[in-house]
Amino acid sequence: MTAEHVLDDRPHAPVRRLTNKVPEVTVYFWIIKVLTTGMGETASDWLAHLLGPIPAVALGGLALAAALAVQFAVRRYVAWVYWTAIVMVSVFGTMAADVLHVGLGVPYLLSTPFFLLALAAVFALWYGSERTLSIHSIRTRRREVFYWGAVLATFALGTAAGDLSATLGLGYLGSAALYAVAIAVPALAHRSGTLGPVTAFWSAYVITRPLGASVADWMAVSHARGGLAWGLGPVTLAWTAAILLLVTYLAVSRKDVGTAGDAQDAQAAGYAPRTGN
Repeated sequence: MTAEHVLDDRPHAPVRRLTNKVPEVTVYFWIIKVLTTGMGETASDWLAHLLGPIPAVALGGLALAAALAVQFAVRRYVAWVYWTAIVMVSVFGTMAADVLHVGLGVPYLLSTPFFLLALAAVFALWYGSERTLSIHSIRTRRREVFYWGAVLATFALGTAAGDLSATLGLGYLGSAALYAVAIAVPALAHRSGTLGPVTAFWSAYVITRPLGASVADWMAVSHARGGLAWGLGPVTLAWTAAILLLVTYLAVSRKDVGTAGDAQDAQAAGYAPRTGN
């Protein structure tokens, strides 16, 4: 008997199944994502008015660090943990974009391409290291770091792009209409086969930020600024309540927890044994 036969005949240790730490991309994902972007926009402005810009940014940074620490600590996707982290990224990402513009006087025409380059750099590093940008394989600490770096960059980019379009004469309602049309482009391109799933996902992900923020700003700002004048506080609380209801539903129903898709992704990534020849 050869050495190969000896090695082949040894009992194999069971392969530990690693669980993806992000939710399945369903309609609930996109609804909550848009809600978190709008809530993050108004919450950031509301906190800045209540506490002042510097304390608000400090509080947002601490809350983001705490939320991400919990997200990194859990070993699987947990709806409450994940979406809390997304909310805090939304709030802090808005603050980061606003600090550049309001605090440092950087115009949106410069901050928008700056954040675009930052996002491209994260994607380049991620792909160079992992050879994939798929969110269906966030099963290692390194991939999780890249994922959340990309998420933070998309929120900052979306904030700057949304504010840029609003200052170009479109207004908040006009900007919301523009981005509502824009978000359909990657979806239709993917459906027609002209855009890959990863590119389509991240394109839509970026656009959700100015879409949600434009709608929330339109609801919050005064009539003189073209809004409904509902106020930052009420809009923030209303959108937060909607997020809580949907996340509670997902936590109970587990409709955003992968099953077959996870098994396929694990197999493709080498985390699960293949069956057949």
